[in-house]
Amino acid sequence: MCGIIGALAQRDVTPILVEGLRRLEYRGYDSAGVAVVQSDGTIGRVRAMGKVQRLADALDESPVSSHIGIAHTRWATHGEPSERNAHPHSSGKVSLVHNGIIENHEELRAELKAAGYVFTSETDTEVIAHLLHREIERVGEFLQAVRTTVAQLDGAYALAIINTDDPDRIIAVRRGSPLLLGVGVKEYFLASDTSALIPVTQQFVYLNDGDLIDVRRSGYAIEDEHGNPVVRELKRSELSDFSVDKGDFKHFMLKEIYEQPLAIRKTIEGLVHNGELLLDHVGQIDSATLAKVEQIHLVACGTSSYAAGVARYWLEQYAGVPASVEIASEYRYRTVQVPKNTLYITLSQSGETADSMAALEETRKNPNYIASLAICNVPESSMTREADATLLTRAGTEIGVASTKAFVTQLAALLAFTAMVARAKGCDPQVVTDIASGLEACAGLVEQTLEMDKQIEKFAEDFVEKHNAIFLGRGPFFPIALEGALKLKEISYIHAEGYPAGELKHGPLALIDNDMPVVTVAPNDVLLEKLKANMEEVRTRGGQLYVFAEQSSDIKDADGFKILRLPDCPEVIAPIVFTIPVQLLSYHVAVMRGTDVDQPRNLAKSVTVE
Repeated sequence: MCGIIGALAQRDVTPILVEGLRRLEYRGYDSAGVAVVQSDGTIGRVRAMGKVQRLADALDESPVSSHIGIAHTRWATHGEPSERNAHPHSSGKVSLVHNGIIENHEELRAELKAAGYVFTSETDTEVIAHLLHREIERVGEFLQAVRTTVAQLDGAYALAIINTDDPDRIIAVRRGSPLLLGVGVKEYFLASDTSALIPVTQQFVYLNDGDLIDVRRSGYAIEDEHGNPVVRELKRSELSDFSVDKGDFKHFMLKEIYEQPLAIRKTIEGLVHNGELLLDHVGQIDSATLAKVEQIHLVACGTSSYAAGVARYWLEQYAGVPASVEIASEYRYRTVQVPKNTLYITLSQSGETADSMAALEETRKNPNYIASLAICNVPESSMTREADATLLTRAGTEIGVASTKAFVTQLAALLAFTAMVARAKGCDPQVVTDIASGLEACAGLVEQTLEMDKQIEKFAEDFVEKHNAIFLGRGPFFPIALEGALKLKEISYIHAEGYPAGELKHGPLALIDNDMPVVTVAPNDVLLEKLKANMEEVRTRGGQLYVFAEQSSDIKDADGFKILRLPDCPEVIAPIVFTIPVQLLSYHVAVMRGTDVDQPRNLAKSVTVE
């Protein structure tokens, strides 16, 4: 969730560190700070509450410069958001930044206080700084002190450390939280995210979990969690600097909504063509493996769990395979009964989501899982390395905290995979053809739906003064209703809930009055008549309905109804198409309410702590 930057260069690194922090702002944070080893052999440290710009302003007033330094954006876990709790944290000659959570920090803090260490913050990170200082005093050597320090830590962390006694050296460790090395021309950079370093390099070394890296001016050395020297592959990123720029759009979120047709086309490229499914295997998961699958578990968090919810309907309807959806943070802490020959599917935009990663690791303990598949947007992520196979979503960099193009590309990838399962299971070949044809038509239908942006913006005007909203859907559109409610609450701060429309009379109907907008996702499918009855229950109780329906739908205009008619679309891809208006509605409501659309309060893009 937090962001780490480190740099060892032949120039002043402070501007590089600050620019890197700006590029990590989308991850969510409450404070920021920089620490460098100055020419007089002291640590120069500047920290500030709020946006990175406030840190930049503080650096203008109290400049620090050096060829080596670290920087951080903090999202509060231990200790309130404040300057004294901001990173970097220092102890004597060492200063460090930290992502993650140290679970045994309280006992370590008590031990260090007894040894005479004085704490100036409430963070678990300051515990690491003092512990490292003690270990340097004890063993007398920087690298060995880092080894003995991390051996005493329980939890998840990524660390980048500088030491005034070693002014040409950064040591970093990764365990359960992402960290990578950027390689320039006689320059090295550390970051928790590739996008932070695109202005200075496109060559990266992705560290494995448990790796320790010792970066010096002359080069770098990596050792694994057992202390063995290892070589990690140097890879070139395909990420362009343009992809982290808003272009002509007011917000990254709007840009990313409009990028969805292209993202869908990129995702299905090589998967379907001319109404034919080209996908016959994903990594080691081939048709023979899928033919044996008797059940599928889909495990994810947040928006990704709603994509999994849609896929559950698809897999059962089109492939005839029982499927269940699990929230990753719940899955890992309950006793899961896994039938033999169960396929495990995990979904994540970043591939670094802590709960999803921990749940994936749990599958290794259960022999009834036949294989694990990751649906992910980042090819070099921890998740793609851990799973048996990966189906990439190819959405490109998503900066807005509220996921948009990552969600629809997850749906596209899951639908293509559903067709693969259906074929392996010997289902009607027409089902596979219909899915392939639908996927090829999807991007064009999304483009047509985006043309209704102004009409959706008009709907949004009615929500600006509201405090609550309900989203309704049936079948595979119930997860779309959940996603619509999540988007509205994430970025506009309006309380919203999604329900299966048939559940109205089981409680939510008590909330309906003329101050409760009800957004209904109403495709022209076999459940439409049932849904119309549910909507009538709302209308007769004075509720205002905002209905997204297809052109051919026979839903009639009436008092209490505001209808937006979307292009008719094949049933199989309708959940993807109907996602677009709920995204745009939430976006416009948030803009009108004046909230921070791209960086909503208290939220982070990549949730790398439990």
